[in-house]
Amino acid sequence: MTLHSCCLILLLFTWNTAAYGPNQRAQKKGDIILGGLFPIHFGVAAKDQDLKSRPESGECIRYNFRGFRWLQAMIFAIEEINSSPTLLPNMTLGYRIFDTCNTVSKALEATLSFVAQNKIDSLNLDEFCNCSEHIPSTIAVVGATGSGISTAVANLLGLFYIPQVSYASSSRLLSNKNQFKSFLRTIPNDEHQATAMADIIEYFRWNWVGTIAADDDYGRPGIEKFREEAEERDICIDFSELISQYSDEEEIQQVVEVIQNSTARVIVVFSSGPDLEPLIKEIVRRNITGKIWLASEAWASSSLIAMPEFFRVIGSTIGFALKAGQIPGFREFLQKVHPKKSNNNGFAKEFWEETFNCYLSDGSKNSPASASFHKGHEEGLGAGNGTAAFRPPCTGDENITSVETPYMDYTHLRISYNVYLAVYSIAHALQDIYTCTPGKGLFTNGSCADIKKVEAWQVLKHLRHLNFTNNMGEQVDFDEFGDLVGNYSIINWHLSPEDGSVVFEEVGHYNVYAKKGERLFINENKILWSGFSKEVPFSNCSRDCLPGTRKGIIEGEPTCCFECVDCPDGEYSDETDASACDKCPEDYWSNENHTSCIPKQIEFLSWTEPFGIALTLFAVLGIFLTSFVLGVFTKFRNTPIVKATNRELSYLLLFSLLCCFSSSLFFIGEPQNWTCRLRQPAFGISFVLCISCILVKTNRVLLVFEAKIPTSLHRKWWGLNLQFLLVFLCTFVQIVICVIWLYTAPPSSYRNHELEDEIIFITCHEGSLMALGFLIGYTCLLAAICFFFAFKSRKLPENFNEAKFITFSMLIFFIVWISFIPAYASTYGKFVSAVEVIAILAASFGLLACIFFNKVYIILFKPSRNTIEEVRCSTAAHAFKVAARATLRRSNVSRKRSNSLGGSTGSTPSSSISSKSNHEDPFPLPASAERQRQQQRGCKQKVSFGSGTVTLSLSFEEPQKNAMANRNTKRRNSLEAQNSDESLMRHRALLPLQ
Repeated sequence: MTLHSCCLILLLFTWNTAAYGPNQRAQKKGDIILGGLFPIHFGVAAKDQDLKSRPESGECIRYNFRGFRWLQAMIFAIEEINSSPTLLPNMTLGYRIFDTCNTVSKALEATLSFVAQNKIDSLNLDEFCNCSEHIPSTIAVVGATGSGISTAVANLLGLFYIPQVSYASSSRLLSNKNQFKSFLRTIPNDEHQATAMADIIEYFRWNWVGTIAADDDYGRPGIEKFREEAEERDICIDFSELISQYSDEEEIQQVVEVIQNSTARVIVVFSSGPDLEPLIKEIVRRNITGKIWLASEAWASSSLIAMPEFFRVIGSTIGFALKAGQIPGFREFLQKVHPKKSNNNGFAKEFWEETFNCYLSDGSKNSPASASFHKGHEEGLGAGNGTAAFRPPCTGDENITSVETPYMDYTHLRISYNVYLAVYSIAHALQDIYTCTPGKGLFTNGSCADIKKVEAWQVLKHLRHLNFTNNMGEQVDFDEFGDLVGNYSIINWHLSPEDGSVVFEEVGHYNVYAKKGERLFINENKILWSGFSKEVPFSNCSRDCLPGTRKGIIEGEPTCCFECVDCPDGEYSDETDASACDKCPEDYWSNENHTSCIPKQIEFLSWTEPFGIALTLFAVLGIFLTSFVLGVFTKFRNTPIVKATNRELSYLLLFSLLCCFSSSLFFIGEPQNWTCRLRQPAFGISFVLCISCILVKTNRVLLVFEAKIPTSLHRKWWGLNLQFLLVFLCTFVQIVICVIWLYTAPPSSYRNHELEDEIIFITCHEGSLMALGFLIGYTCLLAAICFFFAFKSRKLPENFNEAKFITFSMLIFFIVWISFIPAYASTYGKFVSAVEVIAILAASFGLLACIFFNKVYIILFKPSRNTIEEVRCSTAAHAFKVAARATLRRSNVSRKRSNSLGGSTGSTPSSSISSKSNHEDPFPLPASAERQRQQQRGCKQKVSFGSGTVTLSLSFEEPQKNAMANRNTKRRNSLEAQNSDESLMRHRALLPLQ
């Protein structure tokens, strides 16, 4: 039974080997076998499988010179390791390499060969069978190229934990270790490439692009990652299409129509060369130019696309390429390839025929590869320069260096170096097994694997913990996802001026190790757009919004399609395509173009502006006039007018007016904290002092004139001390109000930004409007009381205290401050201070003019009226009028009583008053003579009543006779004590000069 099993398995193995004939593989025996998967062809010929006969394996078409070079890199690395005295000494590496034809089906056929051999070894049949041709199992596989192919291979190899090290599969899906347990790679993950693509688009300020992806596990995940990065950068995608090398013509036509009708000029392509080739051919046929192609690494340097006849369409290509490596001696190794010398390489014959466009006749009839090749060309499926019928035979002496093919393009070894690095990674993992010390191994209890009986899963374990330095001095270690982090070179397609071929000019790089924002470097001076232009193409849905504007959303359109909206006042944008306008700082405002912020205009009632100058001049004028009046009163302090107006209170009143005019100056100029705290108290206290003086002065005279019999008590209570005490008490109340105000809520300087957007009004924040109301209210209360007394005393002697003028001044005061309240509430900014200054000046000028200008006029321009006689005459006239009225009232009462009793007419009192009823003076004097007589001898006035006229006369002697006249008057008053009205009259006549 055992013998039969052995024979059966050998039969299966023999069939498996026969299915892949000797010329369809590159194979070499060794102690340890490495598998290889390379795309020696770009595809498989399509056949209609109608299943009328046994299905045959598809024919591989279109020879891939680069794929053969990658295969040669693996063979070169294995031979270099075998000849190394330090790396795996006394061990020989062998290989079994198959052509995937860039398809999943061919790759899986080859992978089944690896798996089948490993299963035979797992049966351990050596003791039952003498298998002299036994080939060791494959302990690791290098490959494959495309991510879609590697995904299928990895799923199969992962079942048996056979390590797979890919050199070109960059799909980020392969980093999933739960699904792909044994997959590793020496190429960076596409996640960084997609990010780099988005960074390039952002660098050139593009925001309107299209995307094309291969419909496989490479294109779909790559473009999906790009969309995520684009969304973060506000890059909009106009269209997104999927392609494949197996797409029919109608599908290709639809994609080309979308590209042709799109306004996006930048097209991001995540695809391999074979998948993209049909689309590019159709675009070239339609001559669709002006597009910028952003190429992924898989086709950025593809020989299928980078062809001179395609350059007019894809000449603006910017792509990513892997970092180039150096493989010493590889150039010479490539040149040594020859069909007769490459017995282990079954692909060398076809390579030679494709390179020199000839055919090798020796063994061609019995060669399946040769037969399939000729058959393909006869059917027009080959990629050679001619069909087999027209190819001359190969001599075998052709010079490989005389022909330019991608095979000999070893200037930038990228994928080839990744293959080289993959082989060395496996070799170093085997070296770690070879040099493992028992007790320090990676397996149970620190055990080590046996290098002679090593299994695939043991190699996988060591690969995951690999750490070595490559030939370029770089550290190589796979991360937890089985990836190597690497950098990208950025290339731009140029047309060579020498031979017209497409060359890849390095114009920058992308460093994934750098900080975000510093990873991308591009030398724009090296980039040629469309092969000749230096101007960066425009690929935006909308034109750039200039500084001073922002992007406005258009309903129903992507965010990249916008309209430019001017920034509102107070906001600015200093960059192109601003998404939003920035608000200016609090003390700044946008300029006219809204491109920057300028300091706001600062306004206050300034000393230098015309309005401030005018108010200042009026305040200075008031101070000057008040000082002038004070000077006049001081100079003429002993004259009757000055003495009659209560000289000391007049001085205090003038001083308070000086303070009122001066306080208005605190409202002009830039408000400071100290001026804000000083100006309202200064204004309030000054006006209260002024009103208090007027109130005490008016009230005193009124009380004196209304007193029936003046006594020493009146003189005591209305002396100067009491007057000043009353003024102080009234002013002290205002001082208390100001102190409480300053203590509880002191005013302060305030920068008001709310009144007008572009102006800062520097004003005083009063702290408490209630306190300000108390201050002004108390002032108005005193003014109202003063107005009341002034109104009552309006008929007092005209030259004594000008009660009428005080009444007028109080009316002016009320009108000013009643008007001030609505004006103060309706104005803002600097005009608040201006309104208050105007109110202060108007009230001050009203008080000064009404109370003092008449007196100054008399003192300076009518000195004849500034005499004792004039003052006494006016005062005595008022007294006599009062007495006459009283006398007439008593006479009328007596007459009525006499008439009622039938008695005679009562006698009139004996005095110097004469009553003439309805009679005139028979000899009237001229007016000038009468005025001269009155000035020399006294005064005489007439008082009219309802029943007649009373003539009042009063004589005055020289000043030397005044004392005697006073004594005579007192004596006469004592004799005539019964007439109290006459006594009161005489006292009042003398009062102003006492």
